[in-house]
Amino acid sequence: MTLRTAIYPGSFDPITNGHLDILDRTLHVFSEVTIVVAGTGGKRTPLFTPEERVEIIQEVIRGRKGVKVDRWPGLIMDYAHQHKVHAVIRGLRAASDFEYEFMMASMNKRIQPDVETLFMMTSQDLYFVSSSMIKELFHYGGDVSAYVPPVVFERLKRKIPLKMSSSS
Repeated sequence: MTLRTAIYPGSFDPITNGHLDILDRTLHVFSEVTIVVAGTGGKRTPLFTPEERVEIIQEVIRGRKGVKVDRWPGLIMDYAHQHKVHAVIRGLRAASDFEYEFMMASMNKRIQPDVETLFMMTSQDLYFVSSSMIKELFHYGGDVSAYVPPVVFERLKRKIPLKMSSSS
């Protein structure tokens, strides 16, 4: 089998079990996957710096063969071109994600015609999990331990002050 490489870009602020679900399933298809910590796009100010996100992901993926982590502040298609990547993996949680991802994939195809974008649906038990939701739920005292790796849970405890619910 030829070595086929893919990148899995995202802000990963923080990485969740939904992200890992997509990563692990991608590893069944590709020999090598690089998680690329990209900018946050139009999202609000990130909780973790790019360096912290890379460090967290490196801890989380320890022991997974064929996975690397990198950071890229520019266009993902420029990264793909420079690193001779065959595919970009994008996770979809719900139908609402599809329109944005479809438009992005279409633009990326124009920028780099040799790179394919592959969409993977998140598993049914994780489709509602997003990094933004994790941060907000944790901030208000919700238990997010089932939705993030233990290292992320520990980092969240150090980073986000807990608010007590006003309904108590």
